[in-house]
Amino acid sequence: MNWLLKFILLAIPYFFMVLGVGIYMRVKPELGGFPFFYWYQLVWIFIAAALTFSVYSIENAEKKKGVTH
Repeated sequence: MNWLLKFILLAIPYFFMVLGVGIYMRVKPELGGFPFFYWYQLVWIFIAAALTFSVYSIENAEKKKGVTH
C-alpha cells in the first residue's frame, strides 16, 4: 500500500479534531446527558484507534509478505 495513503488514514482524525473546532464547540445536542463536546471527542477516540489499527495491520501483512518501500 502506498505510504501516502497510510499517512492519510492516520491523519484523518487529527485534521478533523484540529480543523473542526466549530463543529464540536457546542453543548447541544446531548446524548445520555453528556454535552455534544464530550461524546463527539469520545467517538473520535474509537475512530482514531480503528484507523491506526488498520494501518498497523496493513504494515504487518506487508512485512510478512516481504514488501518493502
